[in-house]
Amino acid sequence: QVQLVESGGGLVQPGGSLRLSCGASGSIFSYNVMGWYRQAPGKQRELVASITRGGRTNYADSVNYADSVKGRFTISRDNVKTTVYLQMNSLKPEDTAVYYCNVQSSSTLRVYWGQGTQVTVSS
Repeated sequence: QVQLVESGGGLVQPGGSLRLSCGASGSIFSYNVMGWYRQAPGKQRELVASITRGGRTNYADSVNYADSVKGRFTISRDNVKTTVYLQMNSLKPEDTAVYYCNVQSSSTLRVYWGQGTQVTVSS
């Protein structure tokens, strides 16, 4: 069973920064994709950023960002700790949401979700 442990949410003023972490059980090769989604009150859950592990012929990872966070957020991964991070800079009130870690199993292609962590951007 995949276990995901998220941390790093909180309250921050506009223009501030936060870093979210999501540690996953097992090795990094257990997951094809690791990423972050968010859901604001009354809105649908949306992709924030994802990182897809490179294949056997193309070893480079592929990174994808929502247009609304490009240039402000950075997703990264620690292969030893099997952890994905989301560095969020220049935060705006519209970034307020519950942020969910999301991973896809390499073997089963099943998707797993973290418990969610609240990010609130307010003065």
